[in-house]
Amino acid sequence: MKKIKVLHNISSVGVVAVIRADTPEAAVKMSEACIAGGLNNIEVTFTTPHADQAIAELVSKFGGQAVIGAGTVLDPLTARIAILAGAEFIVSPSFEEETAKMCNLYSIPYMPGCMTLSEMKEALKLGVDVLKLFPGSAFGPDFVKAVKGPMPHVNIMPTGGVDLDNMEQWIANGCIAVGIGGNLTAPAKDGRYDLVTKLADQYVTKFREIQRSSEKIKI
Repeated sequence: MKKIKVLHNISSVGVVAVIRADTPEAAVKMSEACIAGGLNNIEVTFTTPHADQAIAELVSKFGGQAVIGAGTVLDPLTARIAILAGAEFIVSPSFEEETAKMCNLYSIPYMPGCMTLSEMKEALKLGVDVLKLFPGSAFGPDFVKAVKGPMPHVNIMPTGGVDLDNMEQWIANGCIAVGIGGNLTAPAKDGRYDLVTKLADQYVTKFREIQRSSEKIKI
């Protein structure tokens, strides 16, 4: 049941904040700024030193209010460390079979990076619910539309190259959600966490506007 709730939160909010920081304390501050702006899907990457500590602290502070996951997970051992820290979803830049099995064992959504239809097919066979398209800038929204032709059931989340200006095109072409990193958290480098909160609100609001526009078209 928890897995279903996590996936629902990701698809209903439509945006995942990708948090890369130099310290776990900075990761927590960035995440808090995003959550304050209504963006409550948080992916703390394991390029952040002691990322598991940041994840554990965020789960303790925002459990039930936000969905906290781990990113840049390259192997099953790191996945297990993240899960034990409380991570509710796991994101990888590439697909790794043993990591998929580890996540399935604990009923945790696994979102690996896949670039080809063959990779996507193998990931789906191992129970992957959402496929990460990374870097999104190397493919573009039209790639998603092309993939959805032969594989309309695939749930795709692009990360890298997604911003407020092109977000609508990604969603319109069939993406379930988008991951936002530097375009969202860049102001934190100057200590402007208030701007991170403002941007988070803009991304969440933009997704809601896209949803409403899509519903009107269907009617």
